[in-house]
Amino acid sequence: MRSLTASHSHFAGNQPGSRDDLSTLLLKADIRLDGTRPWDVTIHDERAVHRILAEGALGAGESYMDGWWDCRAIDQMLTRVLRAGIGSELPSAGLLWAQLKARVCNLQSTRRAWIVGRTHYDIGDDLYRRMLDPRMIYSCGYWLNAANLDEAQEAKLDLVCRKLDLHPGMRVLDVGCGWGGAAQFAAERYGVEVVGCTISVNQAKAAEERCAGLPVQILLEDYRDLKGRFDRIYSIGMFEHVGPRNYATFMQKMSKLLQPDGLMLLHSIGSLHSHSVGDPWLTRYIFPNGVPPSMVQIGAAVEGRFVIEDWHNFGSDYDRTLMAWSANFEQSWPELQSRYGERFQRMWHYYLHSCAATFRSRQSQLWQLVMSPRGVAGGYRSPR
Repeated sequence: MRSLTASHSHFAGNQPGSRDDLSTLLLKADIRLDGTRPWDVTIHDERAVHRILAEGALGAGESYMDGWWDCRAIDQMLTRVLRAGIGSELPSAGLLWAQLKARVCNLQSTRRAWIVGRTHYDIGDDLYRRMLDPRMIYSCGYWLNAANLDEAQEAKLDLVCRKLDLHPGMRVLDVGCGWGGAAQFAAERYGVEVVGCTISVNQAKAAEERCAGLPVQILLEDYRDLKGRFDRIYSIGMFEHVGPRNYATFMQKMSKLLQPDGLMLLHSIGSLHSHSVGDPWLTRYIFPNGVPPSMVQIGAAVEGRFVIEDWHNFGSDYDRTLMAWSANFEQSWPELQSRYGERFQRMWHYYLHSCAATFRSRQSQLWQLVMSPRGVAGGYRSPR
C-alpha cells in the first residue's frame, strides 16, 4: 500500500475528480469500474469515487469498510495498482500532518509503545487462534519446502534456530515474543532457556500458559527496560513497531544485552524507501504508529554496533502467508461474526489482501538479518 500514499498528485489542490477520472486512472492498471473480472471494481456508492480521488489510500480503505465499493479479488486489484504505479497520481490524506507529528513527537516512545498491544494484539485471541497456525505465529512463514501454513511456520522457526546455531543450555532472548510459539519451539527442539517480552497483555498470558513447564520466562515489558545478558537474541515481526526515531536505541540496547560472541537475528518487513510514518490506513485501523524500515534506516542503526553477517529476503513468502491467514479467517467467520461485526470483517479482509498485494508486487520485503557484535571468526555461513 506504500505507493498509494504519495504526497504529490495532479488532483492535489483541486476539487475531487469524477467517475471518468477514476476510470481513466484505473485503466492504466487494466482495472475497470463495474467490470466482470475478479480484479475489477464495483461502485455501490458514488461517494467512493470522490473519496478515493481526494484521499488516496485512506479514502480507498475507509470507503471499502463502509461498503461503498467491492472487488472480488482485492489482492489482485491492488497488485495491479502497485505495479502500474498509479498510486503516485493520488493524494495522501493526512500524510503531511503525520510526518510533522513524527518530527515533533516520538510516536513509539516507552509510554506510547503499549498502544499497538491494546488496539491490535489484544482485540481477541479467538480471532488469532482461528486465523493463525497452531503455534499462533503472527509473522511470515518460510515456504521453500512447505505445503501449507503449519509447515511454513515450523520451517521458519527452525530456520531462525539454525541461523542462530542454537545449542542446549544457551540463554536466548525473544524480543516481541507474541503468543509464545517461537519460545516454545526453541525450548522444546533446541533445549535452550528463553526469556520473551511483549507489550500485549493477552499475548503475555497466553505465552505463559503455552510455555508452562518449559525453561521459558515471559515478561510484559518494553524492550527498552530489558536487563541481563544473552547468548542469542531474535526478534520476529516486532521491529516494525520500533519506529525510525528509535532504531538506533533498539540496536544499542540489543548490543548491550548480547554476549560479545553472540548472534542476533532480526526478522522484519522492509520498505524500499525510508519513511517517518506508515501507510495512513494501516496506521489508523491496524498497526498504530507502525513503520517498516528501509535498508538505509537499518544500516544507520546497526553501524558501529553490529557486523551484518547475512541479509536474507524472502518477501514473496509473505504473500502466501497472508492469503493463508485470509482463507482461515473467512472459513472461521461464521464463528466470529457475532462478536466482531460486518465492518470489522471488511476491514480485516482489506488488511490481509492489501498487504498481500504489497508483497506480491514486491513493494514490500521480508528480511532476516543475522548480526554479530564483532564479526564471526572465519566468517558466517547461513542456512537456507
